[in-house]
Amino acid sequence: MIRGSVPVIICALLLSCVCWAKPGGSKGKKPKQVVPDIECDVRAGKINLEEFIARCPAQCKESRMKVYGTDVFASISSICNAAIHSGVITNTGGKVIVKKMAGQNIYKGSNSNGVRSLSLPKWRESFVVSVGKPKKGVIYPSTLDYVPSRPTYVNTGQKEDKSPAATTAVPTTTTPVVTTTTPEPTTTTTTTPPPPTPTTRARAVAHKPRDAGLRRPETGSTSRRQPSSPVGPGFTVKEQDPAPRPPEPVSQGDPNCKVDLAFLMDGSWSIGKRRFKIQKDFLAEVAQVINVGIAGPMMGIIQYGDDPVTEISLRTCSNSREVKSAVDKIVQKGGQSNVGKALSYINKQYFSDGNGNRGAAPNVAVVLVDGWPTDKVEEASRLARESGINIFFVTIEGPDEDEKQNLVEASFVDKAVCRTNGFFSLPVNSWFALRKAVQPLVKRICDTDRLVCSKTCVNANDIAFVIDGSSSVGTGNFRTVLQFVANVTREFEISDTDTRVGAVQYTYEQRLEFAFGQYDNKAELLNAIKRINYWSGGTSTGAAITFTAEQLFSKSKPNKRKIMIVITDGRSYDDVRAPALAVHAQGVIAYSIGIAWAAQDELEYIATDPDKEHSFFVDEFDNLYKFVPKIIHNICQEFNSQPRN
Repeated sequence: MIRGSVPVIICALLLSCVCWAKPGGSKGKKPKQVVPDIECDVRAGKINLEEFIARCPAQCKESRMKVYGTDVFASISSICNAAIHSGVITNTGGKVIVKKMAGQNIYKGSNSNGVRSLSLPKWRESFVVSVGKPKKGVIYPSTLDYVPSRPTYVNTGQKEDKSPAATTAVPTTTTPVVTTTTPEPTTTTTTTPPPPTPTTRARAVAHKPRDAGLRRPETGSTSRRQPSSPVGPGFTVKEQDPAPRPPEPVSQGDPNCKVDLAFLMDGSWSIGKRRFKIQKDFLAEVAQVINVGIAGPMMGIIQYGDDPVTEISLRTCSNSREVKSAVDKIVQKGGQSNVGKALSYINKQYFSDGNGNRGAAPNVAVVLVDGWPTDKVEEASRLARESGINIFFVTIEGPDEDEKQNLVEASFVDKAVCRTNGFFSLPVNSWFALRKAVQPLVKRICDTDRLVCSKTCVNANDIAFVIDGSSSVGTGNFRTVLQFVANVTREFEISDTDTRVGAVQYTYEQRLEFAFGQYDNKAELLNAIKRINYWSGGTSTGAAITFTAEQLFSKSKPNKRKIMIVITDGRSYDDVRAPALAVHAQGVIAYSIGIAWAAQDELEYIATDPDKEHSFFVDEFDNLYKFVPKIIHNICQEFNSQPRN
């Protein structure tokens, strides 16, 4: 008996030791890191934390959310696409650690891991991304604190009161206010309501019905019926205002004109009060015609004189009626016409997250100027354009030949606008003719295909792949060629308004595999490339180029850069020189990719000059992938060096 109980005693002692060493009798557990999920479009500046961890979803590259910078990114950038660009995660998603830092003076764009980042001259805040594996003992917040998209307030029509008393929240209630009265046998007593507090007055204004302007009988009038008391003798119920009518439906805006629009209105003394009023009427009419709304264009106004001042931010008004009301309250500030200073202001401060910039909508600035600017605009305009701001100039009563000697900067309009072809400039002969410019201006602002300053080298093209399907290629190598086509395609932003891709396969004959715009998202397009069936036959490259010009480039959109990429593994049975010269004359930028037995002279004929930038050769199909970065680099370099005309 004693011998058998020894193991039991030992076990009991061990258990008691463990329990004594670890209170609760359980093994100590490390706190678990909870990783909050974010969407592809979440920008770092929208999260109110200096350092945090988050999980990105899959397929963020296809979301086309913008990224600014390389390694260090502007806070206006998409977190997830910045992480893909840096190689921290792939397009399948994953965990990312984000650390905020000070703003940079310049952010350089680059192409990396299928994400094209843009350049930005300056931004107020930056961030870096790293692999989502916290250091030992570090626990990040399990929820993310987002910056509110817009403040909630009651508009009293008066200046904001920032005193502590004014910022104290006062709860509202719909419960009737009950007051006691002392009944007298011979007199009817009416309870006089106390004077309204500021909070009560604000609430009354906010809920004022449309017919509240009708005069009501004064307190004590015999025409006013006293309500019967539901609470017994000696009490009366304070009469409530009538229930407000339901608000009228408000337009969400024109979705076909989704732009973030800022007007720079001339407030200088040279304009005079009467013409300043004409300018305000013009802005109110533009707001009405363009149909302001959260799903369409959002409109703001900066008044400039000696210095610029924001009159209406992009988040101030959510519909055309609100814009008109806000415009009516603008008072002329006077001073000179310092347009250059105003353009610097919109670039550095106005188009920001805090002012309501939506990121996915093109930025447009329309400058109204009486005569000519009193400062220089060239440098400020260049920086604004490089930030993606589309600048329009509406010049009213511009300088005549005798007055041009007074200009601070000659040809100031051409130096400022995005293109010098006349699309971005509207000269108006007289202030009294300004109203006639409303419709033409709105039409141009809403033509998003021609807002070239919002375009980049990856979203402004019609690209045609001309693919050799001859017998010498073979089934296995043909699949390698299709993989190359897919790899190039992944680098572009695909939609009907961004880059479009078409494909032609050829032997002795030609076959249109799919046309421009047939697939308007990247996933469908990549699947279509994968489904192309190998044809097999001869090699008539010249006829294929002509066919491509007729079937694809004849249907190309205006203002799209037309790019043709010909892939072949042998010498053509027909002439390539004449067809190549014909497509070059149509403005097509042609690249030639030669493999194995391709003829060098034919590759040079096909390629746009200079040949060394547009013609490539590899010995084996398996080495095609090496040319993807070079082709994308050349396409972007050419785009960024385009003249402004």
